[in-house]
Amino acid sequence: MPSVPAYPLNDGSTIPGFGLGTWPLDDAEAEQAVDSALRLGYRLVDTATNYRNETGTGRGIARSGVPRDEITVTTKLPGRDHGYEETLRSFEESRARLGLEYVDLYLIHWPLPRVDKYVDSWKAMIKLRADGLIRSVGVSNFTPSQIRRLEEETGVLPAVNQVELHPLLPQNELRAFHAGRNIVTESWSPLGRGSNLLEDPAIATAARNHGVSPAQVVLRWHTQLGAVPIPKSADPGRQRDNIAVFGFELSPAELAAIGDRAQRRIGGDPDHHEEF
Repeated sequence: MPSVPAYPLNDGSTIPGFGLGTWPLDDAEAEQAVDSALRLGYRLVDTATNYRNETGTGRGIARSGVPRDEITVTTKLPGRDHGYEETLRSFEESRARLGLEYVDLYLIHWPLPRVDKYVDSWKAMIKLRADGLIRSVGVSNFTPSQIRRLEEETGVLPAVNQVELHPLLPQNELRAFHAGRNIVTESWSPLGRGSNLLEDPAIATAARNHGVSPAQVVLRWHTQLGAVPIPKSADPGRQRDNIAVFGFELSPAELAAIGDRAQRRIGGDPDHHEEF
Protein backbone atom coordinates (compact mmCIF):
# COMPACT_ATOMS: atom_id res chain seq x y z
CA MET A 1 0.00 0.00 0.00
CA PRO A 2 1.30 3.51 -0.80
CA SER A 3 2.09 5.82 2.11
CA VAL A 4 -0.14 8.85 1.57
CA PRO A 5 0.05 11.74 4.03
CA ALA A 6 -3.06 13.08 5.73
CA TYR A 7 -3.63 16.81 6.06
CA PRO A 8 -5.41 18.40 9.06
CA LEU A 9 -8.59 20.33 8.34
CA ASN A 10 -9.60 23.48 10.19
CA ASP A 11 -12.54 21.66 11.80
CA GLY A 12 -10.43 18.95 13.47
CA SER A 13 -10.88 16.28 10.79
CA THR A 14 -8.23 15.15 8.30
CA ILE A 15 -8.14 14.50 4.57
CA PRO A 16 -5.88 12.12 2.62
CA GLY A 17 -3.28 13.92 0.53
CA PHE A 18 -4.26 12.15 -2.70
CA GLY A 19 -7.58 11.02 -4.14
CA LEU A 20 -9.58 9.59 -7.02
CA GLY A 21 -11.69 11.81 -9.24
CA THR A 22 -14.69 10.21 -10.97
CA TRP A 23 -15.86 12.74 -13.59
CA PRO A 24 -17.01 11.85 -16.30
CA LEU A 25 -17.43 8.15 -15.45
CA ASP A 26 -20.90 6.64 -15.56
CA ASP A 27 -22.25 4.50 -12.72
CA ALA A 28 -20.83 1.23 -14.01
CA GLU A 29 -17.42 2.74 -14.70
CA ALA A 30 -17.38 4.55 -11.34
CA GLU A 31 -18.21 1.36 -9.46
CA GLN A 32 -15.27 -0.46 -11.04
CA ALA A 33 -12.87 2.49 -10.71
CA VAL A 34 -13.68 3.18 -7.06
CA ASP A 35 -13.45 -0.49 -6.11
CA SER A 36 -10.08 -0.79 -7.86
CA ALA A 37 -8.67 2.43 -6.39
CA LEU A 38 -9.66 1.58 -2.83
CA ARG A 39 -8.04 -1.85 -3.14
CA LEU A 40 -4.85 -0.10 -4.34
CA GLY A 41 -4.70 2.11 -1.27
CA TYR A 42 -6.69 5.21 -2.22
CA ARG A 43 -8.72 6.56 0.68
CA LEU A 44 -10.25 9.72 -0.83
CA VAL A 45 -13.02 9.42 -3.42
CA ASP A 46 -14.60 12.44 -5.14
CA THR A 47 -18.01 12.52 -6.83
CA ALA A 48 -20.85 15.03 -7.32
CA THR A 49 -24.56 15.10 -8.03
CA ASN A 50 -23.85 16.53 -11.47
CA TYR A 51 -21.44 13.70 -12.30
CA ARG A 52 -24.43 11.34 -12.25
CA ASN A 53 -22.32 8.55 -10.77
CA GLU A 54 -23.03 8.74 -7.04
CA THR A 55 -24.83 5.39 -7.19
CA GLY A 56 -21.88 3.70 -8.85
CA THR A 57 -19.46 5.38 -6.47
CA GLY A 58 -21.39 4.05 -3.49
CA ARG A 59 -21.47 0.57 -4.98
CA GLY A 60 -17.71 0.68 -5.53
CA ILE A 61 -17.17 1.64 -1.89
CA ALA A 62 -19.32 -1.26 -0.71
CA ARG A 63 -17.74 -3.71 -3.13
CA SER A 64 -14.18 -2.85 -2.11
CA GLY A 65 -14.53 -4.23 1.39
CA VAL A 66 -12.49 -1.35 2.79
CA PRO A 67 -13.90 -0.26 6.17
CA ARG A 68 -16.13 2.78 5.78
CA ASP A 69 -14.34 4.76 8.48
CA GLU A 70 -11.09 4.56 6.50
CA ILE A 71 -12.58 6.29 3.44
CA THR A 72 -13.16 10.02 2.88
CA VAL A 73 -16.14 10.38 0.55
CA THR A 74 -16.80 13.73 -1.10
CA THR A 75 -19.86 14.81 -3.05
CA LYS A 76 -21.15 18.20 -4.18
CA LEU A 77 -24.29 20.33 -4.25
CA PRO A 78 -25.46 21.22 -7.78
CA GLY A 79 -26.35 24.77 -8.77
CA ARG A 80 -30.03 23.98 -9.30
CA ASP A 81 -30.34 23.13 -5.59
CA HIS A 82 -28.88 26.29 -4.08
CA GLY A 83 -30.94 27.57 -1.15
CA TYR A 84 -31.49 26.40 2.43
CA GLU A 85 -34.33 23.89 2.09
CA GLU A 86 -33.16 22.88 -1.38
CA THR A 87 -29.73 21.99 -0.01
CA LEU A 88 -31.18 19.83 2.77
CA ARG A 89 -33.27 17.93 0.22
CA SER A 90 -30.44 17.61 -2.33
CA PHE A 91 -28.04 16.28 0.27
CA GLU A 92 -30.48 13.56 1.34
CA GLU A 93 -30.87 12.54 -2.30
CA SER A 94 -27.09 12.31 -2.68
CA ARG A 95 -26.77 10.32 0.53
CA ALA A 96 -29.43 7.89 -0.63
CA ARG A 97 -27.74 7.38 -3.99
CA LEU A 98 -24.40 6.80 -2.27
CA GLY A 99 -26.02 4.39 0.19
CA LEU A 100 -24.12 5.95 3.10
CA GLU A 101 -25.11 6.99 6.61
CA TYR A 102 -22.93 10.08 6.37
CA VAL A 103 -20.74 11.97 3.91
CA ASP A 104 -17.23 12.98 4.94
CA LEU A 105 -16.97 16.15 2.86
CA TYR A 106 -19.82 18.06 1.21
CA LEU A 107 -18.99 20.90 -1.18
CA ILE A 108 -20.93 23.66 -2.93
CA HIS A 109 -19.94 22.81 -6.50
CA TRP A 110 -19.98 26.37 -7.94
CA PRO A 111 -20.77 29.69 -6.21
CA LEU A 112 -23.20 31.01 -8.85
CA PRO A 113 -22.91 34.64 -7.66
CA ARG A 114 -25.73 35.82 -9.96
CA VAL A 115 -28.15 33.44 -8.22
CA ASP A 116 -26.79 34.63 -4.85
CA LYS A 117 -27.99 31.73 -2.70
CA TYR A 118 -24.68 30.13 -1.75
CA VAL A 119 -24.76 31.58 1.78
CA ASP A 120 -28.20 30.01 2.33
CA SER A 121 -26.80 26.68 1.14
CA TRP A 122 -23.80 27.12 3.46
CA LYS A 123 -26.11 27.61 6.44
CA ALA A 124 -27.92 24.36 5.56
CA MET A 125 -24.61 22.52 5.29
CA ILE A 126 -23.57 23.78 8.72
CA LYS A 127 -26.82 22.33 10.09
CA LEU A 128 -26.15 18.99 8.38
CA ARG A 129 -22.70 18.94 9.97
CA ALA A 130 -24.20 19.69 13.39
CA ASP A 131 -26.65 16.81 12.81
CA GLY A 132 -23.74 14.42 12.15
CA LEU A 133 -24.67 13.76 8.53
CA ILE A 134 -21.59 15.56 7.19
CA ARG A 135 -18.14 15.43 8.77
CA SER A 136 -16.72 18.51 7.01
CA VAL A 137 -18.16 21.30 4.87
CA GLY A 138 -16.34 22.92 2.01
CA VAL A 139 -16.64 24.65 -1.33
CA SER A 140 -15.46 24.25 -4.89
CA ASN A 141 -14.44 27.00 -7.31
CA PHE A 142 -14.85 29.79 -4.73
CA THR A 143 -12.86 33.01 -4.77
CA PRO A 144 -11.36 34.70 -1.67
CA SER A 145 -14.15 37.31 -1.57
CA GLN A 146 -16.81 34.60 -1.67
CA ILE A 147 -15.09 32.68 1.14
CA ARG A 148 -14.80 35.84 3.22
CA ARG A 149 -18.53 36.37 2.83
CA LEU A 150 -19.28 32.87 4.11
CA GLU A 151 -17.18 33.52 7.19
CA GLU A 152 -18.63 36.99 7.78
CA GLU A 153 -22.24 35.79 7.57
CA THR A 154 -21.91 32.45 9.38
CA GLY A 155 -18.63 32.43 11.31
CA VAL A 156 -17.67 29.17 9.56
CA LEU A 157 -14.81 28.84 7.08
CA PRO A 158 -14.72 26.04 4.50
CA ALA A 159 -12.42 23.17 5.40
CA VAL A 160 -11.57 22.67 1.70
CA ASN A 161 -11.76 24.63 -1.53
CA GLN A 162 -11.56 22.38 -4.58
CA VAL A 163 -10.38 24.42 -7.56
CA GLU A 164 -8.87 24.09 -11.00
CA LEU A 165 -5.15 23.77 -10.33
CA HIS A 166 -2.31 22.55 -12.54
CA PRO A 167 0.98 24.00 -13.80
CA LEU A 168 -0.93 26.08 -16.36
CA LEU A 169 -2.92 27.63 -13.50
CA PRO A 170 -0.91 27.32 -10.25
CA GLN A 171 -3.30 29.56 -8.26
CA ASN A 172 -0.49 31.10 -6.20
CA GLU A 173 -2.57 33.91 -4.66
CA LEU A 174 -5.54 31.67 -3.90
CA ARG A 175 -3.34 29.02 -2.30
CA ALA A 176 -1.72 31.67 -0.12
CA PHE A 177 -5.17 32.88 0.94
CA HIS A 178 -6.12 29.29 1.84
CA ALA A 179 -2.90 28.76 3.79
CA GLY A 180 -3.59 31.82 5.91
CA ARG A 181 -6.93 30.34 6.96
CA ASN A 182 -5.98 26.65 7.18
CA ILE A 183 -8.17 25.79 4.20
CA VAL A 184 -6.92 22.76 2.26
CA THR A 185 -6.59 23.24 -1.49
CA GLU A 186 -7.83 20.37 -3.65
CA SER A 187 -6.84 20.24 -7.33
CA TRP A 188 -9.33 19.29 -9.99
CA SER A 189 -8.04 18.64 -13.50
CA PRO A 190 -4.56 18.26 -11.93
CA LEU A 191 -2.98 17.03 -15.17
CA GLY A 192 -4.30 19.90 -17.28
CA ARG A 193 -7.03 17.94 -19.08
CA GLY A 194 -7.15 18.59 -22.81
CA SER A 195 -3.83 20.45 -22.92
CA ASN A 196 -0.35 19.39 -24.04
CA LEU A 197 1.02 19.95 -20.53
CA LEU A 198 2.57 16.49 -20.22
CA GLU A 199 4.70 17.21 -23.31
CA ASP A 200 6.28 20.26 -21.69
CA PRO A 201 10.14 20.16 -21.75
CA ALA A 202 10.56 21.10 -18.08
CA ILE A 203 8.23 18.28 -17.05
CA ALA A 204 9.90 15.82 -19.42
CA THR A 205 13.34 16.73 -18.02
CA ALA A 206 12.17 16.21 -14.44
CA ALA A 207 10.64 12.87 -15.42
CA ARG A 208 13.98 11.71 -16.84
CA ASN A 209 15.84 12.97 -13.77
CA HIS A 210 13.70 10.88 -11.43
CA GLY A 211 12.91 7.89 -13.64
CA VAL A 212 9.17 8.52 -13.52
CA SER A 213 6.45 9.54 -15.98
CA PRO A 214 5.50 13.14 -16.83
CA ALA A 215 2.11 12.56 -15.15
CA GLN A 216 3.85 11.46 -11.97
CA VAL A 217 6.00 14.59 -12.05
CA VAL A 218 2.94 16.83 -12.28
CA LEU A 219 1.10 14.98 -9.52
CA ARG A 220 4.19 15.20 -7.31
CA TRP A 221 4.30 18.95 -8.05
CA HIS A 222 0.80 19.21 -6.57
CA THR A 223 1.65 17.27 -3.44
CA GLN A 224 4.81 19.32 -2.82
CA LEU A 225 2.71 22.48 -3.06
CA GLY A 226 0.55 21.04 -0.26
CA ALA A 227 -2.43 20.60 -2.59
CA VAL A 228 -4.52 17.42 -2.84
CA PRO A 229 -4.76 16.19 -6.45
CA ILE A 230 -7.72 14.01 -7.46
CA PRO A 231 -6.85 12.61 -10.92
CA LYS A 232 -9.54 10.57 -12.65
CA SER A 233 -8.63 7.13 -13.92
CA ALA A 234 -10.61 3.95 -14.41
CA ASP A 235 -7.52 1.93 -15.32
CA PRO A 236 -5.97 0.04 -12.37
CA GLY A 237 -2.46 0.34 -13.79
CA ARG A 238 -2.74 4.08 -14.20
CA GLN A 239 -4.35 4.40 -10.77
CA ARG A 240 -1.36 2.57 -9.31
CA ASP A 241 1.10 4.84 -11.14
CA ASN A 242 -0.78 8.02 -10.21
CA ILE A 243 -0.62 7.43 -6.48
CA ALA A 244 3.02 6.25 -6.55
CA VAL A 245 4.40 9.78 -6.29
CA PHE A 246 5.60 9.92 -2.69
CA GLY A 247 8.89 8.11 -3.26
CA PHE A 248 10.75 10.96 -4.95
CA GLU A 249 11.06 14.70 -4.45
CA LEU A 250 11.28 17.49 -6.99
CA SER A 251 14.01 20.04 -6.40
CA PRO A 252 13.15 23.73 -5.82
CA ALA A 253 14.45 24.47 -9.32
CA GLU A 254 12.25 21.77 -10.84
CA LEU A 255 9.20 23.02 -8.94
CA ALA A 256 9.84 26.55 -10.16
CA ALA A 257 10.36 25.47 -13.77
CA ILE A 258 7.17 23.39 -13.81
CA GLY A 259 5.03 26.26 -12.50
CA ASP A 260 6.69 29.04 -14.51
CA ARG A 261 4.51 29.52 -17.59
CA ALA A 262 1.71 31.63 -19.00
CA GLN A 263 -1.44 31.00 -16.99
CA ARG A 264 -4.71 29.91 -18.54
CA ARG A 265 -7.91 28.28 -17.39
CA ILE A 266 -9.27 25.09 -18.84
CA GLY A 267 -12.57 25.32 -16.97
CA GLY A 268 -14.96 28.10 -16.03
CA ASP A 269 -14.31 31.39 -14.24
CA PRO A 270 -15.92 31.21 -10.77
CA ASP A 271 -17.13 34.82 -11.00
CA HIS A 272 -19.23 34.05 -14.08
CA HIS A 273 -19.52 30.29 -14.70
CA GLU A 274 -22.98 28.81 -14.13
CA GLU A 275 -23.58 25.09 -13.84
CA PHE A 276 -27.00 23.92 -12.73
